[in-house]
Amino acid sequence: MKEEVKPKKTWLKKLRSKYRLVILNDVTFEEKLSLRLSRLNVFVVVGIGSILLVSLTTVIIAFTPLREYIPGYSSTSLRKRAIHNAIMVDSLRTVIGHYDQYLAIINGVVSGELVEWAEGADTLKAPVMNEELGNSPRDSAFRSDIEQQDRFDVLETKSDRISHLNFFPPVKGVVSDHFDSRKKHYGVDITAKENEPILAALSGTVIFSSWTTDGGYVIALQHPDNLFTVYRHNSVLLKKQGDIVRVGEAIAIIGNSGHLTTGPHLHFELWYSGTPLDPEKYFSF
Repeated sequence: MKEEVKPKKTWLKKLRSKYRLVILNDVTFEEKLSLRLSRLNVFVVVGIGSILLVSLTTVIIAFTPLREYIPGYSSTSLRKRAIHNAIMVDSLRTVIGHYDQYLAIINGVVSGELVEWAEGADTLKAPVMNEELGNSPRDSAFRSDIEQQDRFDVLETKSDRISHLNFFPPVKGVVSDHFDSRKKHYGVDITAKENEPILAALSGTVIFSSWTTDGGYVIALQHPDNLFTVYRHNSVLLKKQGDIVRVGEAIAIIGNSGHLTTGPHLHFELWYSGTPLDPEKYFSF
């Protein structure tokens, strides 16, 4: 008699086949829990649970402070400090740039070299040159006229800004050599009596008080509105760097020190933002 051949179950039927999971008491064999499951049910439950677990973990990492404990994530406080430090560094760069420009102007005033004060230098941008856009002859002529006008109005504009100040003549005497920027003579030479005191033209702070080869004993004062006064060829300096002086206060004694001198006199200079001005326009010596 032939044995009956049982048909093989397909994989789908195997997944749908039901199984019973029974939990019994080990002593009394009392049934505590009974579950009727199929393989498909188990796969679905495990898959959904895994998806929920991954989603919950992602949400916790992305939206809670726990992400700071995971390698690769930076803390919020560290990010805030980094942003604050970046802002401070940028501010310090701006301040240092202003100080560098200020020191360059002081060095120029003391040495007699022209150093233009670029007001608002941190916001200026280089001009854009576009060679593809050609200028008409009329436009070029107009630009040339404007540039020529601006070129000769610089000193007058700066002079107008300090015209309201009341200057005190540093010494009474005779002007022996006048201001002439073409000859790089950025001040006036005033001859006076020996041992005549030199007075501060305006209230301010002493920024330089020392010996130089060309100017001898030199003292320079800084005043409000980027204004500087320089007194060269003195015999004695009465103030030191950092001293605050009042207008009309004695700061030096007239002399004949330095290489660039031919007799006792005061070489007096008036500078505004790194540009020399003619003192005779503001003083009556």
